[in-house]
Amino acid sequence: MFFEVALIAYIIDMIFSEFQKFKYFKHPIIFMGDYISWFEKRFYKDSILRGFFLTLSLLFVVYIIVSIFALIDNVFIQGLLASFTLSSKMLYDAVKDVISNENIEDKRYKISMLVSRDTSTLSNSDINKASIETYAENLSDGVIAPLFYLLCFGLVGAYLYKAINTLDSMVGYRNDKYEKFGKFSARLDDVANYIPSRITALIISLLFFSKKAFLEFYKYGKKHESFNAGLPISAFALALNVKLGGPTSYFGKIKNKPFFGDGKENIENSDVLKAVSFKYALDIFIIIVLILGVL
Repeated sequence: MFFEVALIAYIIDMIFSEFQKFKYFKHPIIFMGDYISWFEKRFYKDSILRGFFLTLSLLFVVYIIVSIFALIDNVFIQGLLASFTLSSKMLYDAVKDVISNENIEDKRYKISMLVSRDTSTLSNSDINKASIETYAENLSDGVIAPLFYLLCFGLVGAYLYKAINTLDSMVGYRNDKYEKFGKFSARLDDVANYIPSRITALIISLLFFSKKAFLEFYKYGKKHESFNAGLPISAFALALNVKLGGPTSYFGKIKNKPFFGDGKENIENSDVLKAVSFKYALDIFIIIVLILGVL
């Protein structure tokens, strides 16, 4: 049944892109974010233990609620609910929207909505680099990982993963405020993404027919401070023959990130288009795999 649910979910996401055009619909992941914000506002303390309670409480709430919905014995309803954990089309649309702007200020504003780095002085090449990096990283977080947990553990597994990922995106930062409070969430996210990030890098290498990406993504990816995020980023860099990473400004401070890949440093709009066009091959690949799983 999990393969049938995943197939329906993926097709729904391809068509509706998280139901963004439904004016009065509130996405389930937003409710998770609201809970995190409420807990932080009421119970925040510069403490690993307090962050642990945040994580535990959210996962408990999500588990109870989704377990109730999981009792619905209808594969189409299950597929609809599972589609909310996927963001393949939304990610594609968001990144493509960045490079659709000719005005550099518009591009800087668009990319600022997707990344945490400083964007006010980014060049066109830097914006394109950031676009590919965020597409690669979120391809794992927003597509492969939730599918992986959906297939392994059903609806509950997919939503628990999204809860962990949402926690990391909101409090999993290494700064004065969240270094302790978000530490448990960040480490749990590392564990949850360990297998999916590697699957993502392998799929990128396979669908680009890139032997170099297949053989070297780990060599470059392991240099990233996250032993997960660097892998799909490196796979894309090698497959596209570009150089990603490098010194990057965050909150007014330069972080000397390693380089991923050994290709050209001047990254053009066409490189981003080639990266996001990967979605078409990925859609076909995933649907074929899911159909075979159903059969």
